[in-house]
Amino acid sequence: MNLTTLKDTPPWEWPAGTGKMLLDILRDDRTSESDLLLAAELAGDLTVINDELVEALLSVLRGGDRSEEVRGRAAISLGPVLEHADTQGFEDADDLPITEPAFNRLQESLRKLYRDANVPKEVRRRILEASVRAPQDWHEDAIRVAYSSGDEVWRLTAVFCMQFVRGFEEQILEALDAGNQDIHYEAVVAAGNWGLDAAWPHVAALVTSKKTDKPLLLAAIDAIASIRPREAVGMLDDLADSQDEDIAAAVEEAMAMAEGPSGEDDDDDDGPY
Repeated sequence: MNLTTLKDTPPWEWPAGTGKMLLDILRDDRTSESDLLLAAELAGDLTVINDELVEALLSVLRGGDRSEEVRGRAAISLGPVLEHADTQGFEDADDLPITEPAFNRLQESLRKLYRDANVPKEVRRRILEASVRAPQDWHEDAIRVAYSSGDEVWRLTAVFCMQFVRGFEEQILEALDAGNQDIHYEAVVAAGNWGLDAAWPHVAALVTSKKTDKPLLLAAIDAIASIRPREAVGMLDDLADSQDEDIAAAVEEAMAMAEGPSGEDDDDDDGPY
């Protein structure tokens, strides 16, 4: 199975040996730019990633002779396994894609690379976006610096990172009014993730507006279910029969989350705040 076929195949259907194939491609200096980019993307999937693939991705990330796009892709591919390991812990070793020493080395490697001024801006952005999925103490300062930099792309990275790192409620609310659509989108996601009640009027208005574009609407649907679950159920009824399959699916998932595992509203809980 070649890379293109793998890309079009669900990861759970990948054949045995896929991880080894990706490892060989990442390690081969003769690999073309396009193949390296795709291999780096696929190697981050939790069905294949392991200690060796983490090291291979780090090697690509460190490679100054590689393009910024490839290096950035390698960084982003390390995000899911960081989040998985940080969330699951290391008590059940049989259920973990990487070992604890590999996890610790990865975190330290990303921290050092982020602080290396010789690493290109776009690569450093991707490093920060990946590394916050397992938050560390240094992330808060990095996010604050990025947000206050005056650089729109750094601000975008900062607001994306705020969904993973606590303590940025004021900045998230401010970013909801950003003229930059991408920053606005990430602010909605972050507001939902932390259940920011002060964001309710803004996010609810996005759900009810006929002018909200689809990606932002999907984010807002998810967010209101976290912010005010009981109110969200009533609001989402109007969208439950949407002819758009993505919107209908998002509404169904949001309503299930809002109603809780029992399928009934929790009268004693208006949400996280």
